[in-house]
Amino acid sequence: MSQSSQTAVHGFVPGELRVKDGEIELNEGRATIMVHAANTGDRPIQVGSHYHFYEVNDALTFDREATKGFRLNIASGTAVRFEPGQSRTVELVAYAGTRTVFGFQGRCMGAIDTAMNANTPDDKDD
Repeated sequence: MSQSSQTAVHGFVPGELRVKDGEIELNEGRATIMVHAANTGDRPIQVGSHYHFYEVNDALTFDREATKGFRLNIASGTAVRFEPGQSRTVELVAYAGTRTVFGFQGRCMGAIDTAMNANTPDDKDD
């Protein structure tokens, strides 16, 4: 079947994206905070959209305790990059749903509100 006949039959082109007119607000109604972070390391640090900000690379300095249960407030699949010596203010958004986090650096293994383990950036095993 040709693309034109597929379009006629289904009303769209395969792979086509259709979005509603206007703007879409990401994470509408969720708690957000602004955090100033600085890369004190000698390598770039890139943080993905859904990475638990509390558990990012230790060379990124900021008020870490304030970021428990938060991630970057950016579109899914995107990231923010911090070059060595660079600092910037980023907006974070609270995790939603069951607020359960596993993996990352292992500083939180379970429900964010109850399972933050005792490991902190200063006493974790290397």
